[in-house]
Amino acid sequence: MKLIETFQNTFNRDPILKAKAPGRVNLIGEHTDYNDGFVMPIAIQYVVTVLAAPRDDGHVNLYSVDFDAHSTFNMDNEIPHDETQTWSNYERGVFAGFLKRGMKSIGADLLIQGNVPIGAGLSSSAAIEMATSVALRTLNNFDISQVELVKLSQEAENQFVGMNCGIMDQFISGMGQAGKSLFLDCRSLEFELVPFPSDDFSVVIMNTKVKRELTGTEYNERRSQCEEGVRILQKNLPDIRALRDVSVQQFNQYKDELPELVCNRCTHVVRENDRVEQFVRALKAKNSARMGELLLASHSDLRDLYEVSCKELDLMVEIAMGVEGVIGARMTGAGFGGCAIAVVQKGREKALEDVIMVQYPAKTGIQPEVYISAPSDGAGVKMLNQ
Repeated sequence: MKLIETFQNTFNRDPILKAKAPGRVNLIGEHTDYNDGFVMPIAIQYVVTVLAAPRDDGHVNLYSVDFDAHSTFNMDNEIPHDETQTWSNYERGVFAGFLKRGMKSIGADLLIQGNVPIGAGLSSSAAIEMATSVALRTLNNFDISQVELVKLSQEAENQFVGMNCGIMDQFISGMGQAGKSLFLDCRSLEFELVPFPSDDFSVVIMNTKVKRELTGTEYNERRSQCEEGVRILQKNLPDIRALRDVSVQQFNQYKDELPELVCNRCTHVVRENDRVEQFVRALKAKNSARMGELLLASHSDLRDLYEVSCKELDLMVEIAMGVEGVIGARMTGAGFGGCAIAVVQKGREKALEDVIMVQYPAKTGIQPEVYISAPSDGAGVKMLNQ
């Protein structure tokens, strides 16, 4: 059934707009975003779609096609969490974000459907938040920029959902462009759209089908460990505010003062920031050998120092690197499962997929999924004919 028909059957009326926002895959720059560092994601061709229509009674009715579930609240009251339909807290957080900015939304009927794999590390939550944000901006004629919607969406996840993520996921979902990767400074939000040479390379996303649950302790623990490292390093480097301010040379000079575990975490972040800048130069030069070295070094540090990989992610990288035409591979996303990526020579995508689909289940008993996606456009809205 088409989504518009589903909306009509659910709410007994027509939607007036369709909003879409993509998931993302990060080429390089993992766990650097919440350390004020550098990242280089692309928006992918998997999206969350929101259909919406206004209401004049202050009620907000949410329907998730994927969960076949409803959640309702009223804009005249403080927006509560839904402890049973927890999927709705991402949308609720966006409504709360507008309210916090003095922008009280009218009531609305919203239908939400996505094909961004959930729990795969491809930022389905950011896609939900950004699609909801652009839908509400249009529905209410709010005067708010796309970058402010990005910040609002991140706040929804940080403050309402309770997931202490950095800004990368929402930024690329909101600001992505077809054919381009995005080099982002997560502190200043300055960014450069770097053409991705799709005639030369492809990005293959390999889903381990090991789901991760990140609102648990592991993610926030690592964030705290990085912050502890900064506090200790500030004794010798008083001007630093975050790990992005520490050069590799400075870190090597003072790292022995850090506890071993904290040192490991910080080593990855400092080196990863440097790798992102090197990767941008290598991508512009189409230097595939250097790109591959940087991707593999990133995976090694994430596995051994940041300890967010898992045996299935490591296996994906190992299998990929055994296939001719694969330039480099690494885990992507926050880790503990989810996806790995491989950058491959154009025309070798199917060869990699075939090997993955045979070798990975033979060794794990898990059936993986493989996606190939060109860099895509960020969040936007289309008005529907009434």
